[in-house]
Amino acid sequence: MRRLINKIGRIIKNEKFIIDESIPILYLFFLFLLRFWMFIRGKLAFINNGGLLFIGKNVTIKCKSKIKFGRAVSVIQDSYIDALSINGIVFGDNVSLGRSSSIECTGSLKSLGVGLQVGNNVGLGSHGFFGCAGGVKIGDDTIFGNFVSIHSENHNFNDLDTPIRLQGVNRKGITIGKNCWIGAKVTILDGVVIEEGCIIAAGSLVTKGNYLKNCIYAGVPAKIIKKRY
Repeated sequence: MRRLINKIGRIIKNEKFIIDESIPILYLFFLFLLRFWMFIRGKLAFINNGGLLFIGKNVTIKCKSKIKFGRAVSVIQDSYIDALSINGIVFGDNVSLGRSSSIECTGSLKSLGVGLQVGNNVGLGSHGFFGCAGGVKIGDDTIFGNFVSIHSENHNFNDLDTPIRLQGVNRKGITIGKNCWIGAKVTILDGVVIEEGCIIAAGSLVTKGNYLKNCIYAGVPAKIIKKRY
Protein backbone atom coordinates (compact mmCIF):
# COMPACT_ATOMS: atom_id res chain seq x y z
CA MET A 1 0.00 0.00 0.00
CA ARG A 2 2.77 2.46 0.92
CA ARG A 3 4.71 1.76 -2.26
CA LEU A 4 1.56 2.17 -4.34
CA ILE A 5 0.67 5.52 -2.75
CA ASN A 6 4.27 6.75 -3.06
CA LYS A 7 4.24 5.81 -6.75
CA ILE A 8 0.86 7.47 -7.36
CA GLY A 9 2.01 10.57 -5.47
CA ARG A 10 5.14 10.86 -7.63
CA ILE A 11 3.07 10.51 -10.81
CA ILE A 12 0.45 13.06 -9.74
CA LYS A 13 2.83 15.67 -8.34
CA ASN A 14 5.69 15.01 -10.76
CA GLU A 15 8.19 15.29 -7.92
CA LYS A 16 9.67 13.20 -5.12
CA PHE A 17 6.91 11.89 -2.84
CA ILE A 18 7.43 9.58 0.15
CA ILE A 19 4.79 9.22 2.87
CA ASP A 20 5.70 8.98 6.54
CA GLU A 21 6.35 5.37 7.57
CA SER A 22 4.46 5.85 10.85
CA ILE A 23 1.08 6.43 9.13
CA PRO A 24 -1.23 3.41 9.80
CA ILE A 25 -2.15 1.26 6.82
CA LEU A 26 -5.88 1.59 7.57
CA TYR A 27 -5.60 5.37 7.47
CA LEU A 28 -3.90 5.15 4.08
CA PHE A 29 -6.59 2.80 2.79
CA PHE A 30 -9.43 5.19 3.63
CA LEU A 31 -7.41 8.13 2.28
CA PHE A 32 -7.00 6.24 -1.00
CA LEU A 33 -10.77 5.65 -1.14
CA LEU A 34 -11.46 9.33 -0.43
CA ARG A 35 -9.19 10.45 -3.25
CA PHE A 36 -10.79 7.91 -5.58
CA TRP A 37 -14.26 9.38 -5.00
CA MET A 38 -12.86 12.90 -5.35
CA PHE A 39 -11.45 11.83 -8.73
CA ILE A 40 -14.87 10.52 -9.81
CA ARG A 41 -16.52 13.82 -8.82
CA GLY A 42 -13.85 15.65 -10.79
CA LYS A 43 -14.69 13.60 -13.88
CA LEU A 44 -18.38 14.38 -13.47
CA ALA A 45 -17.82 18.12 -12.94
CA PHE A 46 -17.13 18.79 -16.65
CA ILE A 47 -14.57 21.51 -15.93
CA ASN A 48 -11.76 22.32 -18.36
CA ASN A 49 -8.66 20.78 -16.76
CA GLY A 50 -5.29 19.26 -17.52
CA GLY A 51 -6.18 15.91 -15.98
CA LEU A 52 -6.60 14.40 -12.51
CA LEU A 53 -9.12 16.81 -11.06
CA PHE A 54 -10.17 15.96 -7.48
CA ILE A 55 -13.35 17.44 -6.00
CA GLY A 56 -14.59 16.80 -2.46
CA LYS A 57 -18.16 16.39 -1.30
CA ASN A 58 -20.49 19.37 -0.81
CA VAL A 59 -18.44 21.54 -3.17
CA THR A 60 -20.34 24.26 -5.08
CA ILE A 61 -18.90 25.50 -8.38
CA LYS A 62 -20.63 28.21 -10.42
CA CYS A 63 -19.90 29.51 -13.94
CA LYS A 64 -17.78 26.50 -14.90
CA SER A 65 -17.27 27.87 -18.41
CA LYS A 66 -14.97 30.54 -16.90
CA ILE A 67 -12.72 28.01 -15.13
CA LYS A 68 -9.52 26.43 -16.39
CA PHE A 69 -7.67 24.05 -14.07
CA GLY A 70 -4.24 22.55 -14.62
CA ARG A 71 -3.16 19.02 -13.81
CA ALA A 72 -3.76 17.46 -10.38
CA VAL A 73 -5.97 20.18 -8.89
CA SER A 74 -7.81 19.43 -5.63
CA VAL A 75 -10.88 21.26 -4.32
CA ILE A 76 -11.51 19.99 -0.81
CA GLN A 77 -14.98 19.44 0.65
CA ASP A 78 -17.45 22.20 1.55
CA SER A 79 -15.71 24.78 -0.66
CA TYR A 80 -17.49 27.39 -2.80
CA ILE A 81 -16.29 28.75 -6.15
CA ASP A 82 -18.05 31.39 -8.26
CA ALA A 83 -15.98 32.15 -11.36
CA LEU A 84 -18.29 34.78 -12.86
CA SER A 85 -15.85 37.50 -14.01
CA ILE A 86 -14.04 38.90 -17.02
CA ASN A 87 -11.02 36.58 -16.90
CA GLY A 88 -12.49 33.79 -14.79
CA ILE A 89 -10.37 31.44 -12.69
CA VAL A 90 -7.12 29.84 -13.86
CA PHE A 91 -5.28 27.32 -11.69
CA GLY A 92 -1.88 25.89 -12.60
CA ASP A 93 -0.73 22.33 -11.84
CA ASN A 94 -0.79 20.82 -8.34
CA VAL A 95 -3.04 23.46 -6.79
CA SER A 96 -5.11 22.68 -3.70
CA LEU A 97 -8.04 24.69 -2.34
CA GLY A 98 -8.54 23.88 1.34
CA ARG A 99 -11.69 22.78 3.13
CA SER A 100 -14.56 25.29 3.48
CA SER A 101 -12.85 27.97 1.40
CA SER A 102 -14.63 30.49 -0.83
CA ILE A 103 -13.63 32.13 -4.10
CA GLU A 104 -15.85 34.95 -5.33
CA CYS A 105 -14.81 36.78 -8.50
CA THR A 106 -17.65 39.31 -8.73
CA GLY A 107 -19.16 41.26 -5.85
CA SER A 108 -22.07 42.77 -7.79
CA LEU A 109 -23.87 42.04 -11.04
CA LYS A 110 -23.64 45.76 -11.83
CA SER A 111 -19.93 45.39 -12.54
CA LEU A 112 -18.16 42.13 -13.38
CA GLY A 113 -14.98 41.40 -11.48
CA VAL A 114 -11.57 40.60 -12.98
CA GLY A 115 -10.87 37.09 -11.67
CA LEU A 116 -8.18 34.87 -10.15
CA GLN A 117 -4.92 33.49 -11.56
CA VAL A 118 -2.95 30.92 -9.55
CA GLY A 119 0.43 29.44 -10.51
CA ASN A 120 1.79 25.93 -10.07
CA ASN A 121 2.27 24.06 -6.77
CA VAL A 122 0.15 26.46 -4.71
CA GLY A 123 -1.62 25.47 -1.50
CA LEU A 124 -4.60 27.62 -0.48
CA GLY A 125 -5.37 26.77 3.15
CA SER A 126 -8.71 25.84 4.69
CA HIS A 127 -11.48 28.34 5.52
CA GLY A 128 -9.99 30.99 3.25
CA PHE A 129 -11.86 33.80 1.50
CA PHE A 130 -10.62 35.03 -1.86
CA GLY A 131 -12.44 38.11 -3.13
CA CYS A 132 -11.14 38.51 -6.67
CA ALA A 133 -13.29 41.31 -8.13
CA GLY A 134 -10.25 43.56 -8.57
CA GLY A 135 -8.06 40.77 -9.87
CA VAL A 136 -5.80 38.48 -7.83
CA LYS A 137 -2.58 36.85 -9.06
CA ILE A 138 -0.67 34.25 -7.03
CA GLY A 139 2.76 32.98 -8.10
CA ASP A 140 4.20 29.47 -8.19
CA ASP A 141 5.09 27.55 -5.00
CA THR A 142 3.25 29.93 -2.67
CA ILE A 143 1.50 28.49 0.38
CA PHE A 144 -1.35 29.88 2.49
CA GLY A 145 -2.28 29.14 6.08
CA ASN A 146 -5.85 28.69 7.27
CA PHE A 147 -8.43 31.51 7.51
CA VAL A 148 -6.59 33.84 5.12
CA SER A 149 -8.80 36.53 3.55
CA ILE A 150 -8.12 38.53 0.39
CA HIS A 151 -10.15 41.58 -0.67
CA SER A 152 -9.23 43.12 -4.04
CA GLU A 153 -11.95 45.77 -4.06
CA ASN A 154 -12.90 48.83 -1.98
CA HIS A 155 -16.14 50.78 -1.59
CA ASN A 156 -16.22 54.47 -2.45
CA PHE A 157 -17.37 56.61 0.48
CA ASN A 158 -16.54 60.29 -0.13
CA ASP A 159 -20.09 61.47 -0.87
CA LEU A 160 -21.79 62.09 2.49
CA ASP A 161 -25.20 62.51 0.86
CA THR A 162 -25.23 59.07 -0.78
CA PRO A 163 -25.28 55.72 1.01
CA ILE A 164 -21.93 53.97 0.76
CA ARG A 165 -23.56 50.94 -0.83
CA LEU A 166 -24.65 53.13 -3.78
CA GLN A 167 -21.33 54.90 -4.40
CA GLY A 168 -19.73 52.10 -6.35
CA VAL A 169 -16.30 50.54 -5.92
CA ASN A 170 -12.68 51.06 -6.89
CA ARG A 171 -10.16 48.35 -7.75
CA LYS A 172 -6.38 48.09 -7.99
CA GLY A 173 -5.88 44.34 -7.71
CA ILE A 174 -3.60 42.15 -5.61
CA THR A 175 -0.40 40.39 -6.67
CA ILE A 176 1.39 37.78 -4.57
CA GLY A 177 4.72 36.57 -5.94
CA LYS A 178 6.40 33.19 -6.15
CA ASN A 179 7.55 31.16 -3.16
CA CYS A 180 5.71 33.17 -0.51
CA TRP A 181 4.30 31.93 2.79
CA ILE A 182 1.11 33.67 3.88
CA GLY A 183 0.43 32.78 7.52
CA ALA A 184 -2.85 31.85 9.18
CA LYS A 185 -5.51 34.56 9.56
CA VAL A 186 -3.66 37.09 7.41
CA THR A 187 -5.85 39.74 5.76
CA ILE A 188 -4.70 41.24 2.44
CA LEU A 189 -6.41 44.37 1.10
CA ASP A 190 -6.69 45.88 -2.38
CA GLY A 191 -3.64 47.48 -3.99
CA VAL A 192 -1.07 45.16 -2.38
CA VAL A 193 1.95 43.73 -4.21
CA ILE A 194 3.81 41.06 -2.24
CA GLU A 195 7.07 40.29 -4.01
CA GLU A 196 8.56 36.81 -4.29
CA GLY A 197 10.00 35.02 -1.28
CA CYS A 198 8.03 36.99 1.34
CA ILE A 199 6.71 35.61 4.61
CA ILE A 200 3.66 37.29 6.12
CA ALA A 201 3.31 36.35 9.80
CA ALA A 202 0.06 34.94 11.16
CA GLY A 203 -2.63 37.49 11.99
CA SER A 204 -1.05 40.32 9.99
CA LEU A 205 -2.97 43.01 8.10
CA VAL A 206 -1.43 43.78 4.71
CA THR A 207 -2.89 47.13 3.67
CA LYS A 208 -1.36 48.68 0.54
CA GLY A 209 1.79 49.22 -1.49
CA ASN A 210 4.79 46.99 -2.25
CA TYR A 211 6.20 44.42 0.15
CA LEU A 212 9.84 43.78 -0.79
CA LYS A 213 11.04 40.34 -1.82
CA ASN A 214 12.61 37.88 0.62
CA CYS A 215 11.46 39.83 3.67
CA ILE A 216 9.38 38.87 6.70
CA TYR A 217 6.43 41.10 7.66
CA ALA A 218 4.25 41.06 10.76
CA GLY A 219 1.75 43.21 12.61
CA VAL A 220 -1.36 45.36 12.15
CA PRO A 221 -0.56 46.94 9.80
CA ALA A 222 2.22 44.63 8.62
CA LYS A 223 5.76 46.02 8.81
CA ILE A 224 9.11 44.51 7.93
CA ILE A 225 10.74 42.75 10.88
CA LYS A 226 13.52 40.82 9.21
CA LYS A 227 15.17 39.99 5.91
CA ARG A 228 15.54 36.34 4.92
CA TYR A 229 19.07 36.78 3.52
